[in-house]
Amino acid sequence: MFYMLTEEQLMIRDLARQIAVETIVPVRAELDEQNKFPWDVMKAMAQADLFGLFIPEEYGGLGKKGFELCIAVEELSKACLGVSTSFAANALGTYPILLYGSDEQKKKYLPDIAAGKRLVAFGLTEANAGSDASGVQTTAKLEGNEYVLNGTKQWITNGGEAEIYTVIAITDKSKGPRGASAFVVEKGTPGFTFGKKENKMGIRASSTTELIFNNCRIPKENLIAKQGMGFIIAMKTLDSSRTGVGAQGVGVAQGAIDEAIKFAKTRVQFGQPITSFQAIQHMLADMQTQTEAARALVYSVARYIDSGAKDYSRASAMAKLFATDVAMKVTTDAVQVMGGSGYMKEYPVEKMMRDAKILQIYEGTNQIQRNVVAQDMIREAARQK
Repeated sequence: MFYMLTEEQLMIRDLARQIAVETIVPVRAELDEQNKFPWDVMKAMAQADLFGLFIPEEYGGLGKKGFELCIAVEELSKACLGVSTSFAANALGTYPILLYGSDEQKKKYLPDIAAGKRLVAFGLTEANAGSDASGVQTTAKLEGNEYVLNGTKQWITNGGEAEIYTVIAITDKSKGPRGASAFVVEKGTPGFTFGKKENKMGIRASSTTELIFNNCRIPKENLIAKQGMGFIIAMKTLDSSRTGVGAQGVGVAQGAIDEAIKFAKTRVQFGQPITSFQAIQHMLADMQTQTEAARALVYSVARYIDSGAKDYSRASAMAKLFATDVAMKVTTDAVQVMGGSGYMKEYPVEKMMRDAKILQIYEGTNQIQRNVVAQDMIREAARQK
């Protein structure tokens, strides 16, 4: 398919693909088996300036936007979703600063982020604040020139490895969601520690931990925007990043298809390659058609957001839910095409299937995305009366 990529976008795609093939594929099984964070891969991506893709040039980045980020994420995800999650979560954690940070905050943090010198994480989820993001209970109390944070964040990607954390905490309990605020917290701040590293079913190359705040004091200058903006910042951050999750879905689906075809061409049964059987051909055709449809939707929404659109919650939700549902189905079908071999760790598709499941869960479950889409449809219909 032809998506009218510019010469520069093709270069970004090819660079990310080269890193995926040469740096990620040789170590992905080891990273998965050992639950090991991919620092060597992160360094390779930093040297290739991938961390600066979406950072403005004035802060040391390449000045591109979300679409270019999606292109890179898709290529990385073909090789390993655990690695691409670590990379994409860095962007997720950066968006609050990029979208709402003061010029001083941007000057302080964005150059190091763009250079890949400091990794970022986003601290929203808690034990009682998953799908209901408004259930945040971590607090931030202003005392003099400092905010004092108390509480625990759960299942935070890049936890323990990142040096910069954008964190949502309650500054005024009486206002409910409107009492939430966003902060920058740096690793090493007294009172800020990490829980155990989670032992996950998939994306095992990524680090997932608790963030624990125990009378953690940060300068009041670390407040992003102003008090009460936290929930808005969190929602806009997620709306902006969901095309990236969709791109992950497209990437892992395409990676699984490529592996399934490679295997099917050489697997002989009844005296001929299994690619000669219509049952296999139809499975492969459906897998590629679904993946191409997901790619077209993700690319379209990413370009729409980059165009300066103001209201894109429904579009980003559709891109995320469709592409990640496709990823789960296609990776499952890839295992089926390969039969018993697909179930074995000797081949990467079983890992792809395990990895793909999280895409339907994190950054808002696909059921929540359907709520977002339907509620926006209903509001639009009401306005048209």
